[in-house]
Amino acid sequence: MSGATLAEKLLARASGRDHVGAGEIVVARVDRAMSHDNAALVSRKFAELGPERVWDADRIVIILDHRVPANDIATAEGHQLIRAFARQQELPHFYDVKAGICHQVMVERGHAAPGELVVGTDSHTTTYGALGAFSTGIGATEMAGVWATGELWLRVPETIKVMAEGEFPVGVYAKDLILRIIRDLGADGATYRALEFHGSAIARLSISERMTLANMSMEAGAKAGLVPPDTVTAAYLAGRVERAWEPLLPDDDARYQRTLNYDLGALKPQIARPHSVDNGCDIGAVAGTRIQQAVIGSCTNGRLDDLHLAADVLRGKRIHHEVRLLVFPASIRVYRQALDEGFIADFIDAGALVLNPGCGPCLGAHQGILAPGERAIATTNRNFQGRMGSTAAEVYLASPATVAASAIAGVITDPREVA
Repeated sequence: MSGATLAEKLLARASGRDHVGAGEIVVARVDRAMSHDNAALVSRKFAELGPERVWDADRIVIILDHRVPANDIATAEGHQLIRAFARQQELPHFYDVKAGICHQVMVERGHAAPGELVVGTDSHTTTYGALGAFSTGIGATEMAGVWATGELWLRVPETIKVMAEGEFPVGVYAKDLILRIIRDLGADGATYRALEFHGSAIARLSISERMTLANMSMEAGAKAGLVPPDTVTAAYLAGRVERAWEPLLPDDDARYQRTLNYDLGALKPQIARPHSVDNGCDIGAVAGTRIQQAVIGSCTNGRLDDLHLAADVLRGKRIHHEVRLLVFPASIRVYRQALDEGFIADFIDAGALVLNPGCGPCLGAHQGILAPGERAIATTNRNFQGRMGSTAAEVYLASPATVAASAIAGVITDPREVA
């Protein structure tokens, strides 16, 4: 028998077995269950199942983030229902509208740890794989079952190994790497597979950068995006996760479906063109394309290091007079840190509008809706037609440095020119 991948080891532990193989169905015990504004729907499904109490209140996390503050009456009513449910069930980990984006809050407040199985009613729940957890998105009905029983069934995925060596050139970042991977794999190239990240380059990445990789893994269809935990992981979790956790690592002789190899030194700034995340190219192919809006933030690139990158580009400059620059930190803690570091002042001085932490601009629910014919460049994770407003608008995806440089020039701009 060959060794096990990280996904296989994590799901073996969750199902109480010594070994599981790709393709097997397991009934797994959930360590943490996360929902956001869609907890209103989950709570209604839960009520239909009949139990009076959730299986374990301490393992359920609800974070309001997608439409905050509420953008219409229906959303306000949903938030009202969630607040009542959280009180009735005495949920200790309910975060109202000011906490931030769910995936950032889950990691920075210690709700995910190596070796755990974490599920969420959001497709970008894959983010917590940056810590070495098996984390994946599920539907509202599935989550209602988890709230009732603490278990769900999963098919063990095959794994694609991603090897990254070398160092990022100036102006190239983790966002560029994951955009290149998605460009190579295609939007369905990793469907119901795990992406497992390895190599000397990955070992040097911060937890924030690893979160960017894991977060966008699902844009290639991945069930999970996994970074084996190491000393960087342990240092980040120290004082953050109070419960005991035990990391798992893949075996040296694990069997992978395929392996992708990347030399970071050869990587150029990447752009995802409308209307698909895998419609990627080197920045030179679209440089000079006029934009009307630039967006910096989200669960993909709204952390302190992302804001630092953008602030360094913008400091002492002004954005183009025809560009609206929106900045939304990933959480209130990140917002406060950015205030303390002076980054918020840099954004305001450059002419940006700094918004509350939340998903509004990325989701296209409110805050920065695009009109027909408008074009945006964003650090977010999706650029589907109509994602940020009009179906006749366009969204390009890029790194924080690329977005900031483009906001200054008024056209898509290579950040290496600014650097």
